[in-house]
This record gives sequence, C-alpha cells and structure tokens, in this order.
Amino acid sequence: MKDYIAERVVVLANYMIDTKATVRQTAKKFGISKSTVHKDVACRLKSIDYALYKKVKPVLEENKAERHLRGGMATKEKYLQSKAI
Repeated sequence: MKDYIAERVVVLANYMIDTKATVRQTAKKFGISKSTVHKDVACRLKSIDYALYKKVKPVLEENKAERHLRGGMATKEKYLQSKAI
C-alpha cells in the first residue's frame, strides 16, 4: 500500500473517532467518496493500525444502528416542507 493511502486512512479514522462523524460526513469533509472512506476505515485500517481500528469500529456500528432514524427524520422534514408550500 502506498504511504499516502496509509496516512489518509489514519487521518480519516482519527477524524471519525474525534467527531463521531458518519461515513457520509467524513467523505464530504475530505472531498472523497463514501466508498473510499468506508473501505479505508473498515478494511484497510485493520492491517495498518489494529488498535485504531478497534476504536473506530464502535463509531461505525453506532452510525449503522442510527441510520434508519436519520432517514426517517429526513423524510419527515421533506414532507413538512412540501406541505408548507
């Protein structure tokens, strides 16, 4: 693996741990795709820094557990906005 990829993986993982950001928020912040962020923190990080991977895994699991709630809130907001017009 190239050095710049390993550095990016660690930076992304630290950002997600510090801010409890989702994959989507992290991707937007760093200007890369959601797929890249997910592959970096879920797959590549394990072989680069296993201790850091163990710290980011609960963040990923928490976001996965909450995503249906965020989706429902977004749908509700969209409905309320269309109704107000």
